Amino acid sequence: MIYELLGVPYEDRDQFRAWTRAAADIRDSVRSEQGLTDLFAYGQQLVAGERRTPGEDVISRLCATEGVGDDEIAMLSMALLFAGHETTVVQLGLGAVLLLAHREQRQAPRRNPALIDRAVEEMLRAPGEASGGIPRYARTDLEIGGVTVRAGELLMLDNGAANHDPNAFALPDRFDISRVAAASHLTFGHGARYRIGAPLARTELQVAFTRSDIPGPAARGGDGRPHCPPGHAHGRTRRCAGDMVTRSGDRSSSRVAHLGRQ
Repeated sequence: MIYELLGVPYEDRDQFRAWTRAAADIRDSVRSEQGLTDLFAYGQQLVAGERRTPGEDVISRLCATEGVGDDEIAMLSMALLFAGHETTVVQLGLGAVLLLAHREQRQAPRRNPALIDRAVEEMLRAPGEASGGIPRYARTDLEIGGVTVRAGELLMLDNGAANHDPNAFALPDRFDISRVAAASHLTFGHGARYRIGAPLARTELQVAFTRSDIPGPAARGGDGRPHCPPGHAHGRTRRCAGDMVTRSGDRSSSRVAHLGRQ
């Protein structure tokens, strides 16, 4: 879907996927920088092609916008493509793992399409509890969980932890596709920083899980256990065991990491 919106040839998907995986490698800065360089060069090629032969896609419309340079269009379009592709691919995998790990809910969205919206929201809410956090600086003095935070001090805000807050979600560690409150998750942020691509991501996930049949043994490993994506973007290491997805590590109740004044 994101390819069509931007006017990116679908046959380039494998190469693009390799570049995005490299760009997202937080452990290897050289590989990440090369991935970003390759993405930008690819974006420049796309912009040049759209200049020669305009279409009805986003890149063509940006090219037709006065005052927007080719490099800016290339950077913006690749940022949109990266954000709309990599994150959705990861979320599709995580959603499939959750359905595999809960056999009683696996086929429910297909049997009852009315459940798909809630199921997708629960897939967005449930996977991770400690993503490392988003850096923010306190604008005023405040107190969180008995900890005093002074204006100007750095905080790491963890959306994943908020999604497992028992004050907001009953039995937060239970995966339940019928959960009514799931849509109040903070996976896409909140307020002025709410992700602009959230409606597209929801639509892609809803379409994928409505049309997909999540099998049992065929999607499992030789030991009958569902495969878990290693080191996924939502933080704590997870392991699949039988019909449960468990979370390793401590169960800290802290929702905010206070790093102090920089």
